Amino acid sequence: MEKKRVVITGMGAVSPVGNNVDEMWDSIISGRSGIDTITKVNKDDYPAKVAAEVKDFNPTDFIDKKEARKMDPFTQYAVAASLMAVKDANLEITDEIAYRTGVWIGSGIGGMGTYEEQFEKFLEKGYRRVSPFFIPMMIPDMAAGQVSITLGAKAMNSCSVTACASGANSIGDAFKVIQRGDADIMITGGTESPMNKMSFAGFSAARALSFNEDPQSASRPFDKNRDGFVMGEGAGIIILETLESAQKRGAHIYGEIVGYGATGDAHHITAPAPEGEGAVRAMQQALDDAGMTPEDIGYINAHGTSTELNDKFETMAARQVFGDHANKLAMSSTKSMTGHLLGAAGAIEAIISLKAMVEGTLPPTINYETPDPECDMDYVPNEARKAEVDAVMSNSLGFGGHNASLVFKKHQ
Repeated sequence: MEKKRVVITGMGAVSPVGNNVDEMWDSIISGRSGIDTITKVNKDDYPAKVAAEVKDFNPTDFIDKKEARKMDPFTQYAVAASLMAVKDANLEITDEIAYRTGVWIGSGIGGMGTYEEQFEKFLEKGYRRVSPFFIPMMIPDMAAGQVSITLGAKAMNSCSVTACASGANSIGDAFKVIQRGDADIMITGGTESPMNKMSFAGFSAARALSFNEDPQSASRPFDKNRDGFVMGEGAGIIILETLESAQKRGAHIYGEIVGYGATGDAHHITAPAPEGEGAVRAMQQALDDAGMTPEDIGYINAHGTSTELNDKFETMAARQVFGDHANKLAMSSTKSMTGHLLGAAGAIEAIISLKAMVEGTLPPTINYETPDPECDMDYVPNEARKAEVDAVMSNSLGFGGHNASLVFKKHQ
């Protein structure tokens, strides 16, 4: 069976550095951080004091007020980003194409804030005061469900829950749905809203977060003085479409998705496999799926969490996969500005990778001050760089040993 060619025709974003793609991209290439002191929980209750929160987002700009009240913020972000992406793609989901248009949106932890709020009500006042919308507000698949309902998309509707690889896995899985002919269009990406007490408590207890109280330097991927990630929130959505469908309706094409690799470490619940062994296989799978050599890739958007083991092992993995080409390859972490959006990270970073290719500008890794001998690649330190690249890779790695790599190339 001939594989369908799959292109990207629309993008939407809600992020700590801008509530649409243009604002986000402008912040990224300007090196502006979205990290600040936590406001959505009491910072005095936690050792982590900073976060990358979404700012000035009004769900009623996109969703009816009554309906918005039935959605956790992670779902609101996804619906908003999806509406932006569909508009950007100039896509109207008519009855004619609804049954060939699907949704695949991932989330790592879903409506944790809703769970926390409703559990407190239950403890104080009993089950009768728990919202009847509690379950559909909390479950991670509801972002995909609500987007499907809002837009009338009736093909494959799913949600990948693979921790911090959820967004990337969702895009890769949606890519395969179209490639094998089960849909013509997929609305796909990731979303997360973990700005609540229990999320901060859990990640703080695991000592995964940066305890650096300076917002401007807390997220410092690949820097020798990194001490943990900074939690972020938001959503990234892209429209994937068969080349035939895009051409038929005269859609603008941002690029083509050509490779997807997904592997498991089978090693540890939180720590990556030694030397990034699982990431090596995911990157190689993505290259093989794309029919590309290492030399074809001009830029990698790294998972780059600003944690000790991730940054070291991801560097080692990239060096193993790319060999001598790794000495010429730029690999930056935009989590230095956005923080770590957990299940939305891979989707936001896929958009940034596409923009880097389209605009000919490589995003920087900011806060890079003290080189680490064990992190020895070109991380595009501190300032964006003009560079024409024909193909890019985006990596996402998650608790549980999930590894996902996506490859995009310019559309010819």
